[in-house]
Amino acid sequence: MPTINMVTEIHAPIEQCFDLCRDLELHTRTVAHTLETLVGTKTRGFAELGDVLTFEAVHLGVRQRLTSRITEFERPVLFADVAVSGAFASLVHRHTFVAVGNKTLMRDRLEWTSPLGILGRFADSLFLEHYMTRFLAIRNRNLKAFAENQWSEFRRGRGWV
Repeated sequence: MPTINMVTEIHAPIEQCFDLCRDLELHTRTVAHTLETLVGTKTRGFAELGDVLTFEAVHLGVRQRLTSRITEFERPVLFADVAVSGAFASLVHRHTFVAVGNKTLMRDRLEWTSPLGILGRFADSLFLEHYMTRFLAIRNRNLKAFAENQWSEFRRGRGWV
């Protein structure tokens, strides 16, 4: 089972980082390169325990849907989502947050099992692990930039910039 562990240092308070990470509109903005949108019953606001979220995006040139459920939630230190349908046989994404002085360490742990047995494992090693690492790195870089540079303007009522 491929596993990606990534730590992103963000110069912002833990509560802010936690809330930004689960902000659904910001999520789609941080992965705009995949044309990701939320479809289904919940498309705005914040991910909460028990929410079922369906994302539609273009990955590897193919429009795909992934539905996940928020299965763990402890503000402001942890939330996790588990895929309930989509291209993966299984997928779990744990987001943890640790305050260190005036900054936050945001830790992602992404684990998945690809479908198709040995063919899926071959795809993992050939390109999928690299693709998923890059996807997560872009998302985290964009979230970090928003948290450190644009959050104060958003809070002053200027909305999305």
